[in-house]
Amino acid sequence: MNDYIIRATDKKKQVRAFAAITTNLVEEGRRIHNTSPVVSAALGRLLTAAGMMGYMLKGEKDIITLQIRGDGPIKGLVVTSDSKGNVRGYPYNSLVDLPLNSIGKLDVKTAIGNGYLTVIKDLGLKEPYIGQTKLVSGEIAEDLTYYFYNSEQIPSAVALGVLVDRDWSIKKAGGFIIQLMPEADEETISTLESNLKKIHSVTSLLDEGKTPEELLEILLGEIEINDKLPVQYHCNCSREKIKKALISIGLKDLKEMLEEDKQGEVKCHFCNTAYLFNEEDLKEIIKELS
Repeated sequence: MNDYIIRATDKKKQVRAFAAITTNLVEEGRRIHNTSPVVSAALGRLLTAAGMMGYMLKGEKDIITLQIRGDGPIKGLVVTSDSKGNVRGYPYNSLVDLPLNSIGKLDVKTAIGNGYLTVIKDLGLKEPYIGQTKLVSGEIAEDLTYYFYNSEQIPSAVALGVLVDRDWSIKKAGGFIIQLMPEADEETISTLESNLKKIHSVTSLLDEGKTPEELLEILLGEIEINDKLPVQYHCNCSREKIKKALISIGLKDLKEMLEEDKQGEVKCHFCNTAYLFNEEDLKEIIKELS
């Protein structure tokens, strides 16, 4: 199944909902960063969430970045998405080995630990919007639910699932974000709460082959699909962008690099592509700065 996100409402238009299948996207992130299973689960959840939150953006050039910093062995994660379904990300530590938790699941909570979730929205204004909340569980979905309620005042339910196969590849990944509209009545809220309680594991539903449409029908009954968006792992790095990053380290460090190594290699965090700048390249950059 190809990866995609749907945007929908309930039949009364009192709930807006997003649901996604992101198996290929998460597998590409796993492959690029060679992540261990617990890191794959953490990164995959955040990649899936970012894809759906990017879909919420209105402008074509808008970008959302989700950052998690924790005191667990992963140390942190950074994921970014645009409004067109292009998502990329990386963990600070790709290889973390932990025993399964008390219910036999990958222990994402311990891997992330205590810390903060930061959401940065670059909407083309002078300053980006930045919202930050404490991690309430380290499980990511609950942390995003808490963020939506406290930073954006939107009652939400977030569920994210990543099923890692025995060979460490991604078997299934996806999730949903459900948000109440201001006009939602008690009947709608009560029905939604009841249906949410029936879902014990979104991962199990994905493993059963449930589609994004079927996930939302379980929660909302009859739905009206507004649109559908393909989603993929895509890094937009380029030699020119990496050159700008190299310039930003400053003239002094560039001269040291030239004198000591005669070249510089810069690797993109998001896709691990290495860009080599030889002696002539460094001399040219230094000349531009001088």
